[in-house]
Amino acid sequence: MADHRFSNILLVGRGGSNSGDLRVHPGGIKWTSKGGKAVEVDKSDIDGVTWMKVPKTYQLGVRIKDGLLYKFTGFREQDVSSLTSSIQGNFGKTPEEKQLSISGHNWGEVDLDGNMLTFLVGSKQAFEVSLADVSQTQVQGKNDVMLTFHMDDTATANEKDSLMEISFYVPNTNTQYVGDETRPSAQVFHEKIQSMADVGASGEEAVATFDGIAVLTPRGRYSVELHISFFRLQGQANDFKIQYSSVVRLFLLPKSNQPHTFVVVTLDPPIRKGQTLYPHIVLQFETDFVVESTLSMSEDLLNNKYKEKLQLSYKGLIHEVFTTILRGLSGAKVTRPGKFRSRQNGYAVKSSLKAEDGVLFPLEKGFFFLPKPPTLILNDEIDFVEFERHGAGGTSMHYFDLVVKLKNDQEHVFRNIQKNEYDGLFDFISKKELKILHINQATEGGVASVLRSEDDDAVDPHLERIRNSNADESDEEDEDFVAEKDDGGSPTDDSGEDDSDASDSGGEKEPVKKEPKKEASTSKPSSAKKRTKDGDEDGPKKRKPKKKKDPNAPKKALSGFMFFSNSERDNLRKSNPGMAFTDVGRALGERWRSMTAEEKEPFEAKARVDQKRYKEAMADYKSAPMIVDSGHESDSE
Repeated sequence: MADHRFSNILLVGRGGSNSGDLRVHPGGIKWTSKGGKAVEVDKSDIDGVTWMKVPKTYQLGVRIKDGLLYKFTGFREQDVSSLTSSIQGNFGKTPEEKQLSISGHNWGEVDLDGNMLTFLVGSKQAFEVSLADVSQTQVQGKNDVMLTFHMDDTATANEKDSLMEISFYVPNTNTQYVGDETRPSAQVFHEKIQSMADVGASGEEAVATFDGIAVLTPRGRYSVELHISFFRLQGQANDFKIQYSSVVRLFLLPKSNQPHTFVVVTLDPPIRKGQTLYPHIVLQFETDFVVESTLSMSEDLLNNKYKEKLQLSYKGLIHEVFTTILRGLSGAKVTRPGKFRSRQNGYAVKSSLKAEDGVLFPLEKGFFFLPKPPTLILNDEIDFVEFERHGAGGTSMHYFDLVVKLKNDQEHVFRNIQKNEYDGLFDFISKKELKILHINQATEGGVASVLRSEDDDAVDPHLERIRNSNADESDEEDEDFVAEKDDGGSPTDDSGEDDSDASDSGGEKEPVKKEPKKEASTSKPSSAKKRTKDGDEDGPKKRKPKKKKDPNAPKKALSGFMFFSNSERDNLRKSNPGMAFTDVGRALGERWRSMTAEEKEPFEAKARVDQKRYKEAMADYKSAPMIVDSGHESDSE
């Protein structure tokens, strides 16, 4: 049978409703959320399949042999037939149809099957709850039985309401749970649930406890208790209780050249503190600290349920023991550092994200920035990466920035990475086959040539950025600028040469020394020296007027980008009224960078024609006789 895929399917449970994709294939059923959480059910583990019409949609129930029930909703009416045929063909089972009671009656019968409690009104289901979520049961009075559920802090992330407790009234005339004078029917019902839910004093005891653990997100020092079905972070101000069903993945990441190791617990859905969501719990352990831990678990439970996952006792580094026990209880996979090594032989490079300093871990399947804000980026989410020159002031360049652009147009900029990390980071990213923007500049020149250069102060970052973006145009403009500067300063240079000869005599040395001090606050040092060598006392006081630009000089050539901007600027403003001038330029620049060579060719052709026109005009202009303007001579530009 072929695979069948269904999109926008919700997994319903204590962790809230999470949307994802459901795949029915010959090997079983797999559901994957958009946040990365996955639930896989092997074909051999499926005990029964049901489907039911619920408000606005259809629900698929998959019960496995250990009693767990997975419920998936979001199917359309036309999906029921294809889903039924796919399950029959792949698993040889026919989904059983169940009907939902809509009468609103709150009396009926209780059916206990596996770890599910189903309340039936007549023969129809009113509701059902998982006994695995029950934390405590107690009898109130003679006839009331109250069930208290685990307070899962991840449940409130996507849901406004969460079920905390439910009470059943069991009359003595009940024929399903028959009691006597010493044990009323409510007591019989209570004992039945207690045996199936495995609650009570033994059920609340922690399997392992780690005291005084530093948690960086959410910040505080907590006692971490690992229970059978959940773990708890218990601090002085906050107390979080998290079901293992919400744990997506564990990360064990040693800090570079530091005596600490990060252990990150990734959650889907996240926990909530006030209005802040925390999808990652970041714990920090001392790397060399050794602990001994004995699990508070019966040998029968260990052998039956955790035989190949856990041991009765552990001795080792605290972060390894903690991660091993948490992995065995939750079933989540552990991600460790990959093949990347920094220049200091660490697993990460120092960087900063937004206003926070931290470390960036290049992993085999993504990047992880820690500790704050903890940011996980998967390779599948990345559109492209770009290496940029660090834009700090001055000409010294000891750092670079790594820009990661996601497919959803979100952008992360990791700043202040040391330049000696460039080669290793570039090679690692290249091997992952991620798209690197401006790869020619990154490998042959531009950023790479600067980062690999030993002479940091010999490079002007702003000038290099202009040259890399448009080499032809910038070279021509630099030549014109030098010619104009030299020609405009020729009268002063001539007078300076005469005075430099005269200054050899002792009579002229004193005014030369005094007058530069008067001009120091009003002009540049180089121009002050030239003007004070005139030998004229009025020279420093009467400044010569600046040379005006020759209106007869030919207009400089435009680049291909400028022709593109002139043709598209009005259209962009019409489609985005009120757009700021700087945003218009930025948007045009992004469009130009995303265009192919074929799309740029018409504008580049215009630029070549205009460049030829400019060179011919400049040749004629420079060969023309000198023009006299207001008593000042001016050569061509």
